[in-house]
Amino acid sequence: MPVRVAEEWLATCGGCEVTILDIGEPLLNILPKLQFVHMPVLMDNKYFGQTGEKKALEIPQADVGIITGSIRNKENRHIAEEMRKKCKTLIAMGSCACYGGIPALGNLSTKDEILDKVYRGSKSTDSASNPNKDIPEMEDRVYSVAEVVKCDIELPGCPTSPELFAEALTALLEGKPFKLSEKSVCDECPTKREKKAVSNLKRPLEPIEAKPGQPLSEVRCLMEQGFLCQGPATKSGCGGTTDKTPRCIKAYMPCRGCFGPIRKGANPMVDMMNALSTAGLKADQIADRAATFNRFIGVVGRLRPAAGPRR
Repeated sequence: MPVRVAEEWLATCGGCEVTILDIGEPLLNILPKLQFVHMPVLMDNKYFGQTGEKKALEIPQADVGIITGSIRNKENRHIAEEMRKKCKTLIAMGSCACYGGIPALGNLSTKDEILDKVYRGSKSTDSASNPNKDIPEMEDRVYSVAEVVKCDIELPGCPTSPELFAEALTALLEGKPFKLSEKSVCDECPTKREKKAVSNLKRPLEPIEAKPGQPLSEVRCLMEQGFLCQGPATKSGCGGTTDKTPRCIKAYMPCRGCFGPIRKGANPMVDMMNALSTAGLKADQIADRAATFNRFIGVVGRLRPAAGPRR
């Protein structure tokens, strides 16, 4: 009997859905064990019946539910609650679902400020009143899925890597436990640390000190090269369990922090302040530090409207 799977996307870009399709060959081994009963990005299964005949939003019963995206409006909340009711096991997939993701940068502004900017303060839009017909009402802020409903598994990443999703789903199908490590990206980064301080912070797209094709083990730590790399404050695991090299580092780019805090309760901003000072860099070189250090994790009070200029 195949495992019934329901998938939903809320406030998200759709990158995590692409991750599912990008699993590749391992997906061929998994698919015969699954029956997708609801997945808006791939199949036409409507909330209110195929002809709109039903009066309430309905999602089919499923063994496994997958939710991507954060919760920005009342419809997102309703769908998340319905998924929790109908799915025996619920997976929050991607940084938006786990930590609010990029949409949670909106938590730096109030709902009224956002609406005023979009409908009256934008140079590209004719000033108008807020729309209030046939659209869902915005929540007071962006929420992660876990803030609204209980999640059994959380798979961070922007997007979650295909390898990680395949590993988690395979463990679930085989009845094995699945748990992410509490190591940092630095713990699995192959670059070499020379422990020499630098003073100037470089722009992210400046070229790093490396020759074309040079092995990462011979490349100097990107933080020590003067790049803002959030590896010291970010959970490892984005590279999967086969090749553990962090994905951004593998592309010769500094970590942006999408995998979230190393452990629950950790404060990435404090951790990064310590890491910067160790490398000889000053935090005041970074504009809008709150948004920078919490770029993907702006829920649970980490980002909130500021009374004055942000620092």
